Amino acid sequence: MSVERLFMESLVGVLLVHSCLAISSSNVTDLSALLAFKSEIKLDPNNILGSNWTEAENFCNWVGVSCSSRRQRVTLLSLGHMGLQGTISPYVGNLSFLVGLDLRNNSFHGHLIPEISHLNRLRGLILQQNMLEGLIPESMQHCQKLKVISLTENEFTGVIPNWLSNLPSLRVLYLGWNNLTGTIPPSLGNNSKLEWLGLEQNHLHGTIPNEIGNLQNLMGINFADNNFTGLIPLTIFNISTLEQILSEDNSLSGTLPATLCLLLPNLDKVRLARNKLSGVIPLYLSNCSQLIHLDLGANRFTGEVPGNIGHSEQLQTLLLDGNQLTGSIPRGIGSLTNLTLLSLSNNNLGGAIPSTIKGMKSLQRLYLGGNQLVDSIPNEICLLRNLGEMVLRNNKLSGSIPSCIENLSQLQIMLLDSNSLSSSIPSNLWSLENLWFLNLSFNSLGGSLHANMRSMKMLQTMDLSWNRISGDIPTILGAFESLSSLNLSGNLFWGSIPESLGELITLDYMDLSHNNLSGSIPKSLVALSHLRHLNLSFNKLSGEIPRDGCFAYFTAASFLENQALCGQPIFQVPPCQRHITQKSKKKIPFKIFLPCIASVPILVALVLLMIKHRQSKVETLNTVDVAPAVEHRMISYQELRHATNDFSEANILGVGSFGSVFKGLLSEGTLVAVKVLNLQLEGAFKSFDAECKVLARVRHRNLVKVITSCSNPELRALLESLPKVSILLDVALALEYLHHGQSEPVVHCDLKPSNVLLDDEMVAHVGDFGIAKILAENKTVTQTKTLGTLGYIAPATIPNKIMEVVDENLARNQDGGGAIATQEKLLAIMELGLECSRELPEERMDIKEVVIQEGTITSISGNSGRDAIAAQGDLGDNGTWLRVQGED
Repeated sequence: MSVERLFMESLVGVLLVHSCLAISSSNVTDLSALLAFKSEIKLDPNNILGSNWTEAENFCNWVGVSCSSRRQRVTLLSLGHMGLQGTISPYVGNLSFLVGLDLRNNSFHGHLIPEISHLNRLRGLILQQNMLEGLIPESMQHCQKLKVISLTENEFTGVIPNWLSNLPSLRVLYLGWNNLTGTIPPSLGNNSKLEWLGLEQNHLHGTIPNEIGNLQNLMGINFADNNFTGLIPLTIFNISTLEQILSEDNSLSGTLPATLCLLLPNLDKVRLARNKLSGVIPLYLSNCSQLIHLDLGANRFTGEVPGNIGHSEQLQTLLLDGNQLTGSIPRGIGSLTNLTLLSLSNNNLGGAIPSTIKGMKSLQRLYLGGNQLVDSIPNEICLLRNLGEMVLRNNKLSGSIPSCIENLSQLQIMLLDSNSLSSSIPSNLWSLENLWFLNLSFNSLGGSLHANMRSMKMLQTMDLSWNRISGDIPTILGAFESLSSLNLSGNLFWGSIPESLGELITLDYMDLSHNNLSGSIPKSLVALSHLRHLNLSFNKLSGEIPRDGCFAYFTAASFLENQALCGQPIFQVPPCQRHITQKSKKKIPFKIFLPCIASVPILVALVLLMIKHRQSKVETLNTVDVAPAVEHRMISYQELRHATNDFSEANILGVGSFGSVFKGLLSEGTLVAVKVLNLQLEGAFKSFDAECKVLARVRHRNLVKVITSCSNPELRALLESLPKVSILLDVALALEYLHHGQSEPVVHCDLKPSNVLLDDEMVAHVGDFGIAKILAENKTVTQTKTLGTLGYIAPATIPNKIMEVVDENLARNQDGGGAIATQEKLLAIMELGLECSRELPEERMDIKEVVIQEGTITSISGNSGRDAIAAQGDLGDNGTWLRVQGED
């Protein structure tokens, strides 16, 4: 559109010079109209009007205002490219001497004012690139002197007005990039002076009227991006003044006349791509000596590329891609020394790439993909020093990549995939510092990636897949800092995956499948936070599949058919077995468990799940079970390994903040829980100290009992069975003992279902005192927030909605008391839980009262059995939780 805009600007300038000035009694009207125009401007980002348009200065000296020298009347208002926002004041219609109105490239909105019709001297109306909407006002037809109308890039609707044919002086009509509908009115053929007609990017349909051929002064037409069908009228090709034919992206059909350039010698731009044109490309294109741009791509042209195409010496872009052209690339094409873009891709061209290609010294983009080209890539291609994009993919090219490839120092895109290229990749290819995209896939390239590879800091995509490249994957790849996609699949790479690949922080796609890679998956890959596609299948990898970082996004499809991978079940691999050799036995104590004989703490603790029958089912609720002291036995590390099946993942009861808990069976048949501390986590030792301090001083039948320890233990257990009302009672008794049964109260601080263990009698034992606090008498009690994830249930919804939030298995009555009794128990539990979770500690129910209340709830049904009711625990298999926030 730049040519058209330059034309309009110069046209308006000429018109102003020759404008006819009428006698006016006063210029006060113009001043008032300009001030009214200014008042409608709501945004003036550069404050041009605010600082310059003042009555202290003669308005003829205001920015954007031009006046006649004799009468001092406004003849031109030119405020383009100022970022102004607002509406066009109707008082503009009072500028009766106005010849040109240019408000292009602003943000004027609303309708085009009908008062424009008052400007009977107006010759240029340039309102392009705004946000004007609605219909083009019919009153504009009264502006009989209009020569230029440019309403491009607005939001006008409706049809192209028929009254435009009533403007006898109209030379330029630009209505493109709007929302116009309907057809081209044949009456436009009456505008005999029309030189430029732009209707592109609308919603127009139908055929191009034959009457357009009557516009014998026409220099350019642009009908692109509409829904036109049918033939291009042959009469158009008889307009000898025509310079530009732009009608791409329609559904036009038919052929181009063989005499195209014989009758249109001034053509400099022809764009008819993406239509349904057929036939052969006119032979006489060479007669278009001014032709600069020719785009006939994505049509149905057949035949050959004209052999005399090289005679169009001014040609800068030639696009014939996406047709059905046959034959070979003409040798004369090398004469196009000004050509910057050549696209012949996706045809049926055969033969070799002509060596004469070296003559196209200005070539920047070369697209020859999707043909049947054979033989090797000519070395002459290396003489195209300005080449930035080279696409030769999907051909039958053979031989090697030219060793002179380093001469193409400006190359950014090189796509040579899906050919039959052989030999190795030239080492100097890695010298192309500006390369962005490299695709050499699906060839027969061999050899190895050279050890002297350079870091290509600009490269974003590298695809070397499905070749015969062997050797190690070079560690230098980790320095390709812009790489987002790496595909080395389907080769013969061996060795391990380099740790350095973990430095490719922008990587989002990596495929190393179908190679002979061995070793483990580098832990460094976990840090690739953008990686979303990973394929390591069909290799010989072993060891554990990482579970953290980006590996959370991957599935089993990323790791198929490897030698000995292990890890999580989601990856469909066996769980990892810890096989400890004699050498590793010396290392593990320092890295994982540290035996008792070492002075460095480890995290191994044993928690006895006491398996005993209660002596009596009727006990006083407040009875404290003070058992005689148990002498702690010594347990060796080897016995721990045997008891936990070598710390197998199958034996994991739970994973906590500072370690994992394993189920173990000692040699004498005692079932225990073994907690293993992760020494790498901050706070692990502090947690151990707190737990030991508490467990050393408490003993109760509802608290877990420590058998022994090797070092600093943290106790955490997984609650695997559905809680019962009596379990709540057990927990309450344990808390009552901790709060009131000691000289110094103990606050657990992390009471939750996973910290309650059940024995075979479903008796609850509270454990995990890793963050417990002993409250001395002389210390201030501090409020400690629960560290677990908190759920929430609105208290107001509990009475009426309680049956909707519990698992159906919990709601099922088990004692014959009916649904009402069941709901009463649930409601009582919920209310008790809310009393214990009041925001202020002093408002919460004392634990002694809680014990009494829970005893009452247990007896609601008249059955002392363990009803399937949950309060501070798991509400069922659906994973719904109700937690109590605050102190115990």
